[in-house]
Amino acid sequence: FVAAPVTTLDPALPNGSHIVIEARPSEEITHFKGTRVVDERVQVWNPSFDVTPASLIAGIITEKGLVPKSGKTFEVARFVRQHDSTRDVPALLPTANGDVPEEGSAAAEAAASGFYALDLESVKDYVAARPNLCKHVGPESSKASWAVREVGDGNINFVFIVEGPSGGVAIKQSLPYIRCVGESWPLTQDRMRLEGTALADEARHTPQHVPALYSYDATMALIVMQYIVPPAIILRKGLCQGLIYPHLADAMSSFMAYNLFNTSSLALDSKVFRRRVVEFTNPEMCELTEAVIFTEPYIPHPNNKHTSPQLDADVAALQADVEAKAAICDLKRKFHSKTDALLHGDLHTGSIMIDHTGVWMIDPEFAMYGPMGFDVGKFHANLMLMLFATHGHERTKPAQKQQYVEQREWLSKCLVDTWTGFERKFLALWNEHAAKQAQENTASPQVLAGANAAQGMDVLRLYQAAFMEELWADTVRFAGAVMIRRLVGIAHVADMNTIEDADVRAGCERRALRFGRELLVQPSKFKDIASIRDMAVAAAAS
Repeated sequence: FVAAPVTTLDPALPNGSHIVIEARPSEEITHFKGTRVVDERVQVWNPSFDVTPASLIAGIITEKGLVPKSGKTFEVARFVRQHDSTRDVPALLPTANGDVPEEGSAAAEAAASGFYALDLESVKDYVAARPNLCKHVGPESSKASWAVREVGDGNINFVFIVEGPSGGVAIKQSLPYIRCVGESWPLTQDRMRLEGTALADEARHTPQHVPALYSYDATMALIVMQYIVPPAIILRKGLCQGLIYPHLADAMSSFMAYNLFNTSSLALDSKVFRRRVVEFTNPEMCELTEAVIFTEPYIPHPNNKHTSPQLDADVAALQADVEAKAAICDLKRKFHSKTDALLHGDLHTGSIMIDHTGVWMIDPEFAMYGPMGFDVGKFHANLMLMLFATHGHERTKPAQKQQYVEQREWLSKCLVDTWTGFERKFLALWNEHAAKQAQENTASPQVLAGANAAQGMDVLRLYQAAFMEELWADTVRFAGAVMIRRLVGIAHVADMNTIEDADVRAGCERRALRFGRELLVQPSKFKDIASIRDMAVAAAAS
C-alpha cells in the first residue's frame, strides 16, 4: 500500500511510465568533499526517486479515502475530480474514431497502459520510428510519400497496409473490445500475442501458406507482417466475383493436414503436447466463439441478424427446434473439452488470401487447442455457403450466369478434393511417424502401432480408421453449426449479402439454413464427402 496526500497525485498522467524522474547531480556519487573518488570513465545516473509498478501496489491511501483500482490501473483522474475541486483534471482523450472511453472501461485501461488506436497518419509515424520495419517500406525520410489504407472487415480489428518505395507491410491492431459492437463487449488484446505465436508455429509446418511475421508489440497490441501484394485478394471477395481457383483444394488440404497432425498428440511427446495446450489457452476468444456459434443463433438475441421478414418463420423454427438445441449443446461440449491439435480457429474464406499461384492463411487470433473437425468443418461450411449463394448471383447477375454455373461445379469438386486431399496427407504423415524408430510418448506410440511393433500395422490401420471416422463426424456437425451461425448470427458472409434482391437472397439462405441443420442434427446421413457434395448440390438447386 502507498500512503499519499491527494495533492501528490497527478491526474494528467496516463500511467507511471510517464512520470518524469528528477536526476540529481552525478557529483553526489562520484565526489567526496569536492574531490573525485571514482574513475573518470565511470558514468552515473543519480535519480532522486524510483517508480513502483502499479502491479506491485495493492492500494493508494489518501486523506480522502482509497483510490479505486480497475484491473491494473488506478483511477486517479476520476478520484481527483471527485475529491479536489481546485484541481484542473483533463478529460480522457478520444480514441481514433473520436469516441471518448468511459473511465474504468477496457478502453480506458488500455489507454492507461500506453496503448492508442492507430489511424491512417499515426500508423506511418509508428513504422517510421522503427528501422526494422522501415526496411520493408522505405527510409524514414520517404515517409511523406507512403500510402496507407485500412482494409479490415470492420468486425473486430484494424488492419493497415503501409506501402512505400521499398515495398510494404501489413499491420493488424486489436482494440480492447469488439470493433463492430463497441465497448459494451470487451475483448482481450492478448489475442495479438496468440496470433503472432500461431503464425510462427504455422510457418514451421507450412511456410508457403502464411505471411512472414516481422514484429509483435505487446503495448500497442499489434503485429506487423509481410504484405501479400496484389493481385492476391481475400478468397471470399474472389468467390463473390465468380472466380475459380483450381489450386485451392491442394493448398487447404496441405495446410490443415500438416498443421493439425504435427501439433497433435499423435506426433508430439505427451509433455510437450500438454505444455502447448496451456501455452495456447485462449479463453476470451473461445468464449466469443462459443457465444456466436454455439449459443446465440438458437435463442432470441440482440446480436443476431437475418433477412427479415422473409426468414422470420425459419429463425423462429430454429429457435424452437429441440433436436437442434440438443445437438448444438453436445457440439459445444466437444469444443470445450477436445484438445486434438492447434487450430487456426477461424479458418473461413475471409481469413484466406489467394491469387492464381499462391494461398496464404491469415488472422489466427482465435488459435487454441481444440477439435480438428472445427477447422476442417469451418472451411467446408464456407465453401458450401458460396455454393448455395451461386444460385442467387446467377439469377441477379444474368450477364455472369455461365460464370457462376461453372463456379458452382468447381466448388462441388473443391469440397471433395479438399477433404480427400486432407485425409490422404494426414494419414501419410501418420504412417511416416509410425515408421520411425523413436519411442516418443505420443498418443500413437510406435511400440504399439506401426511396422516396428508386433501386429503393429493391424493396430495402426484399425486405430486410424476409428480416428478418421470420429474426425469425419465432427467435421460434418461443425460445418452445420458454422453455416447456421453465418445465416442468423451476428456476422454474415458477403457470399449471401451481396445478392441484392432480398427475396432471392432469402431463398438461398433458407436452403442453406435447412441444409446446415441437417448436417448438425443428422450427421449419420452423410457417409462420406461425396454424399455431402451430392446432397448440397441438390439442396441448393431445390
